[in-house]
This record gives sequence, C-alpha cells and structure tokens, in this order.
Amino acid sequence: MTIEPLQLSCSFCGKPQDMVNRLIASDGVRICNECVESCSELLISDLVEDGSEDTPQTWLDEPLPKPKELVKYLDEYVIGQEDAKKVLSVAVYNHYKRLSHKAKAANNNSSGTDNAIELQKSNILLIGSTGSGKTLLAQTLAKILNVPFAIADATTLTESGYVGEDVEGILLRLLQATEMDISEAERGIIYIDEIDKITCKSENPSISRDVSGEGVQQALLKIIEGTVAHVPPQGGRKHPNQECLPIDTSNILFICGGAFVGLEKMISRRNNQNQKTMGFTSAKTIDLTSQAKDNLLKDLEPEDIVKFGVIPELVGRLPIITTLKPLTEEALLAILTEPRNALVKQYQELMQMDNVQLEFEPEALLLIAQEAYRRKTGARALRGIMEDLMLDIMYELPSRQDIHHCLINKEMVNQHSTAELLFYPTSPLLQKNVG
Repeated sequence: MTIEPLQLSCSFCGKPQDMVNRLIASDGVRICNECVESCSELLISDLVEDGSEDTPQTWLDEPLPKPKELVKYLDEYVIGQEDAKKVLSVAVYNHYKRLSHKAKAANNNSSGTDNAIELQKSNILLIGSTGSGKTLLAQTLAKILNVPFAIADATTLTESGYVGEDVEGILLRLLQATEMDISEAERGIIYIDEIDKITCKSENPSISRDVSGEGVQQALLKIIEGTVAHVPPQGGRKHPNQECLPIDTSNILFICGGAFVGLEKMISRRNNQNQKTMGFTSAKTIDLTSQAKDNLLKDLEPEDIVKFGVIPELVGRLPIITTLKPLTEEALLAILTEPRNALVKQYQELMQMDNVQLEFEPEALLLIAQEAYRRKTGARALRGIMEDLMLDIMYELPSRQDIHHCLINKEMVNQHSTAELLFYPTSPLLQKNVG
C-alpha cells in the first residue's frame, strides 16, 4: 500500500503548495508568498490614508524661492551686478515655476485643453567682461535651486564630423552630473561659456567651412530651443550602430555667456549714424571710457549681437539679454572679504587648520585690489595675486610650531617679503591696538 505525501496548502487562500512559489509555515499555520504581498500592499495603503507614512518628496514639493529671495541669496556670493541679479532671478523663477506647473498637471492627469496656454521657456544671454561673475551667477543659482548644473566651453565645439566635440557633448556633462539620471538632467541648467568666440568670422562668403563658428551656432539651435537629442553615454562621436540616451532639452535652461569685446563700439556707431566716417578708421577712432561703455551697453539691441556675428536664429532663442558691469577697485576689494566664500576667508580657514590665525592689514587688501584692477581680468586676478603672495607663507608655516598668528601688510604685497613677518607668537594687530 502506497501512502501519498501530505499536500500542504495556504491557510489564508487555500492554494496548495505546488501552485505557489513559496509557503511559509509557523505553529501549524501556513501562508503563501502571494498572500504576503497582498497583505503588504494593504498595510501600506492604510498607512498612507491615515497619514502615518509620508509619501516620498520630490523637487516639486519643495517651495520655489521667489525672485527677491534669489537676489538675497546671490548677494551672499556675488558683489554688485544688481541689474543682472534681478534679471536672472526673475527669468529662473519663471522657468522653474513653469516646470513645476507642468509637472503637477501631469501628475494630476489633467491633460491640457484647447484653451490651455502653453508656457515657453526663455533662455538667457549674459554679456560681460572676463571675471565679472557670469559663471558664478549661473553656478550659484543652480546651487540655490538644487538642480543639476554643467558648464561647457563653446570654443571646443565643432560641427558633427569634424575634429572636436559635438554639441551633444554638452548634454553628456549634464547627465554625468546626475549620475546618468535622464529625468533629473532634464530639469537642469547648462552654462555655455565663450559664446562670443563662435561668432561668424566674416560676413563675406568663403570657400572653407566655418566648422567652429556658424556651423556650431546652427547645431546649437535645436538643443537650446528644445528637442529630443540622442547622447552617446560614453561620449565621443556618434556612429550608426551605437546605443544613445534620449534626452529632452525642452525643459533645460540654457544660459550663454561671453565678453563680446568691441560690442559697445558697434552700439556707438549705431547711435551715431548721422556722423559719417570713412575708411578703416571708423572702427578704431571710437575710444570709450568704462563709464561710457556701461552706458552704451544699456542701449544694447539684438541687432547689435547679430552684427557682432551671432546668427539671428540663435539670438531669437536667447530672448533674455543682460549685461554685467566691469569690476571696479571698490568691488574687487569687497570681493576679497565680503562674500560667504571670500578669498580672505578661504585662506584664513586653510591657515586655521594649522592652528595659525591669518590677518590682513586694510592697506594690504587695498593694494591687492588695485593690482587686480590693473591686470584687467576681473575677480580671477585676485586668486592669482593671493596664491603668489601666500606661497612662501603656506610653505613655511605648517612646519613651525612657534607661530600662532601671521600678519599680511602692505610691505609684503609690494616687496613679496615674508621672512621677517612670520615670528608672531600673538596677534600683531592686537599688539598694535594695545600699543
């Protein structure tokens, strides 16, 4: 007589063991994997309805900073440029308000009706001399909004098929900033620097192709306006059999920046069309002061940028244009000490790690600002001067245990002399004040 094995079954749904993936038994009670999943879904649903478990938060749930709040935050990092801060803050606020409204409408399954107004994005063009804060403004805004950010140099771009970088490489940098998260990258900010360096080289037709000028401008049109671009995940040139990542650029905010050297002369000639000039001297006889340049840039028109060499189609895709003022000596002096990440504060933090208090005399800071202004490279000159000034000190002090304070005075800036100023057991400024 053959005894058949006992067929176990789920105590909840009654399904036999051979009809489920797994059967869990304890103290004579058995439950299958399907019942476990059903119970889990039921419990989670009850918790969400009761409000005892928060739903995952996304960037849409975070309050969007108002333009005035954005300007207030920018003031902590960027000195001056009030007009540019105002324009950028309003543009960025409107852009992400548009994205938030669009995404929430999609989440609520409220598809647009025929009467719905479609909000289009407005990309930005920043015009200002080198070191005036164009990149810093874009970086800081991305940091405030906690969105992905990537920087690209327009001078490295060429037309597809030529030696150089395709315009899709810009999008790859944004993807890499999000660890290849496409949905996250599609709400980011891309800053394209040196956009003025890819202007048309000449208005006259040429036999050779301008592969790094007008050709690149043409290639940028679609991704700036909004299209589904296919990006090689490993970078480099695309080939037919390569798998590419599709990324929609319609929600990516593009900020382009450039110095546009000589643009103010074009504006001046346009404003003085009644004054006729002859020959090649017409472009060189206009000698403008810094104040005059600032006043002229306020009269900037899109047609001036087209005459500079940017194709009209690209100008049309950058409807928001703002200019940054060159930094004065006073602004450079403020940049040294006032921002949250000011250079003086950075070096003081570095020295504090070696238990040394670093101090600067006001006259020394003034000389540094004056030297930076003389170099005509904006705020970038400040770091170069400071690095040169601090080299010997930062080489010597980590090995010294008898120094607790270091004073930078005007003699050090003028003569680059450091040895006699390293032996301060206490604060030299404090000693001077007490004396």
